[in-house]
Amino acid sequence: MSVESVFPKLESLLPKVAKPVQYVGGELNATVKDWDSTTVRWALMYPDAYEVGLPNQGVMILYEILNEQPDVLAERTYAVWPDLEKLMREHDVPQFTVDGHRPVGAFDMLGVSFATELGYTNLLTALDLAGIPLRAEDRTEDHPVVLAGGHSAFNPEPMAEFLDAVVLGDGEEAVLDITEIIRTWKAEGRPGGRIELLTRMAERGNIYIPRFYDVDYTPEGELAYTRPNRERVPERVSKRTTMDLDAWPYPKQPLVPLAESVHERMSVEIFRGCTRGCRFCQAGMITRPVRERTIEGIGEMVNRGLEASGFEEVGLLSLSSADHSEIAQITKGLADRYEGTQTGLSLPSTRVDAFNVDLANELSRNGRRSGLTFAPEGGSERIRRVINKMVSEEDLIRTVSTAFANGWRQVKLYFMCGLPTETDEDVLQIAHMAKEVIRAGRKAAGRNDIRCTISIGGFVPKPHTPFQWAAQTDPDTVDSRLRKLRAEINADRGLARNIGMRYHDGKPSLIEGLLSRGDRRVGKVIEHVWRDGGRFDGWGEHFSFDRWVSAAQAELEPLGVSLDWFTTRERGEAEVLPWDHLDSGLDRQWLWDDWQDALDEQELDDCRWTPCFDCGVCPTMGTAIEVGPTGKKLLPLTPV
Repeated sequence: MSVESVFPKLESLLPKVAKPVQYVGGELNATVKDWDSTTVRWALMYPDAYEVGLPNQGVMILYEILNEQPDVLAERTYAVWPDLEKLMREHDVPQFTVDGHRPVGAFDMLGVSFATELGYTNLLTALDLAGIPLRAEDRTEDHPVVLAGGHSAFNPEPMAEFLDAVVLGDGEEAVLDITEIIRTWKAEGRPGGRIELLTRMAERGNIYIPRFYDVDYTPEGELAYTRPNRERVPERVSKRTTMDLDAWPYPKQPLVPLAESVHERMSVEIFRGCTRGCRFCQAGMITRPVRERTIEGIGEMVNRGLEASGFEEVGLLSLSSADHSEIAQITKGLADRYEGTQTGLSLPSTRVDAFNVDLANELSRNGRRSGLTFAPEGGSERIRRVINKMVSEEDLIRTVSTAFANGWRQVKLYFMCGLPTETDEDVLQIAHMAKEVIRAGRKAAGRNDIRCTISIGGFVPKPHTPFQWAAQTDPDTVDSRLRKLRAEINADRGLARNIGMRYHDGKPSLIEGLLSRGDRRVGKVIEHVWRDGGRFDGWGEHFSFDRWVSAAQAELEPLGVSLDWFTTRERGEAEVLPWDHLDSGLDRQWLWDDWQDALDEQELDDCRWTPCFDCGVCPTMGTAIEVGPTGKKLLPLTPV
């Protein structure tokens, strides 16, 4: 049965809202397929505004992989701003896709990518606008299966009531497996209805169906267990790991936004995973092992993507891009290949110990020379040992001196505040480091127009990391330390005018902490906040700390727990954690031992270049580290 576009009803509303272009679709490389000629239909959602969601690599990759299947249709949907939400409710316009403007409620699957927990309320808005019941148990065969993925899905328990299914880890092969399950179930006449479809997903062992698991709590409020409540469902659910990234060269046709977006560039993921072992970094822990693309594979992706998109900047993405075993050959080869074309290259923040001027020069050869970004993360040597960020102040000063001597004029440094065992003095050392950077820069460059910007975020302990047991620092302490840091910087006026300081207060971080380590009881808080008007909690102008606090008091305290219980409380080794039944491959005992090493200020090397430390991922997941060098070179392009 064909599904009609809602655009005729939507079009008259668009002149009344901000940035209407974000809702019209039609981007270069977008796909619109005939509904009736397809068997399985996906709506893919990034639960934030179009300008944030469109550049998201994960959604873009899955969109392309699914649409390559002849009988599969995939379209995109994003969170609508409150101005359009109000008009949609008044004029009975449902949540829609931007490709075909079809109602989201008509699709087989609604796949949601959670990069951050602060997008949870936006999913509830989309479900409600789509006419999909908020709770999974209330949905019928006529409603889409609501599937979550992304880094935040590694603890989906706060959203368990609202999700039908969860995929942990890489999505490329997972979405094709799920598509095949739906295709077969439909071909057989939909036997057993929605429950049988979900059961077929669950029995694969790597798709988590929350409603098929029961939880209970101890009299003290701790989680007692999470266990299956039916047959054909595994005790533990494992993550997916895509090996041989060269076999998955996506996106081949990058989407080009119509409206301004947060990243105006084409991006290529040059490797996945990280084994640096930074204890605060959930992304590094849950994406192990390291899997590099080959230099030839990267070159092919860059060439094809630039031809398909017309972008003039290429982002070489990963968690630590300068760690690619052939990064020098990649950057030189790309700079040579695109010399004279105004095609610039960029890396995310670079590790101090992986930086060299040759690399930086290649990155800026064809594009503009921007500032350099480094992430020491901790201000003092002591706190960097705690978090396993093995960068000395001497390394940093040596690196920035070299950069300033070679013509750079500004450096940005990323730090965190509120780290485990942190003291005021650890934070004040950030000021000392920034001042030393300015002094070194002036000396190396022989001039005074040197800039250093320090950017500071509040630390949030995350699941599947050694810090998953740590107490989160309360917002008042974080804010107090940041005030002291500002005063310490300003104490030397001759240097202070060259140091910029950007930071977020500690309140949003506390709510992120509640959502990242919460259990199913926190779902009541999320719904309460949403019904009270909570939207776009990742945006400062929309976030309300008081709304979250009052919701937590109303929903959690009658259950004998609280906001502080979930955030500022340290966990013990024996406590059952809400995500213990979800297997990221990391051995729980290894994580606990690494937590103890952190408290003892003991560092751990990168297992890419040293013997294995038995984190558990490779044997558990049947994977292995895949790194070069391949010894190949990136050849010039030859016209055919």
